[in-house]
Amino acid sequence: MQNIHLIEALPKVFEERRTSMKSDVWLQNLTLEKGKLYLVEAASGTGKSSLCSYIFGYREDFSGQITFDGKDINTLKVHQWVELRKRSLSILWQELRLFPELTALENVQIKNKLTGYQTDKQIEEWFDMLGIADKLQAKIGRMSFGQQQRVAMIRALCQPFDFIFADEPVSHLDEGNSNIMGQIMMTEAKKQGAGVIVTSIGKHIDLNYERVLKL
Repeated sequence: MQNIHLIEALPKVFEERRTSMKSDVWLQNLTLEKGKLYLVEAASGTGKSSLCSYIFGYREDFSGQITFDGKDINTLKVHQWVELRKRSLSILWQELRLFPELTALENVQIKNKLTGYQTDKQIEEWFDMLGIADKLQAKIGRMSFGQQQRVAMIRALCQPFDFIFADEPVSHLDEGNSNIMGQIMMTEAKKQGAGVIVTSIGKHIDLNYERVLKL
C-alpha cells in the first residue's frame, strides 16, 4: 500500500459542526504517504481514536471517503481486512488491547505466531532495550500501564507493515523510555519503508516529523 487518502471524511457525530469545523484532517483532501512521518495533534474529544478505528475498519460511522491506493475501504471484504491487518497496517492502540491473563511474552507471541515475522532473539532484545526484560513471564494484568505500553509497541512491530499508527504511545512513559521506543519504532519503519502516524493530545515521541496535522 502506497497511500491512505481521506476525502472530506468526518465522524457522523460531528455533522452539526460541519460548517465551523477547523481541522487539517476532517473535511480535507488529505493523503498519508508510505515512508513519511506524521504527527496528529488533537484535543480530547476531537476524534483522534475514531480516526484510527476508521482506517483500521473497526468503525464505519463517518461521512466522506477513505481509500487505500484509490480503493474505497467501505468496499473491502472481511478477508481483505484480515490480510491488510496482517501485512500492511499495524497499530498501537491507545487502550492497548492486551490480554491481561497472558504474560507479556505471550501477548507478543500471539501476533508473531500469525506472521512469523520477528525472531525470538529480536523480541527479547526489544524487551531488554525497553527495560522490561524481567517482565517476559509476568502477567500483563499485574504490570503498570507504562510497562504495558512497551509490550504493545513490541507486539505492533511483529508484522510487516506499510503504515504503523501509534495512538498516544508514550502517555505513561518517562523521557528516556519514550526516546528508546521512538528509536525502535523508527528503525523498524525505515527498514520496511513504512509510513508512521503518531497521535497525541500533548506528550508525544520527539521525532523529526515531516508534517504536523492539527485534528
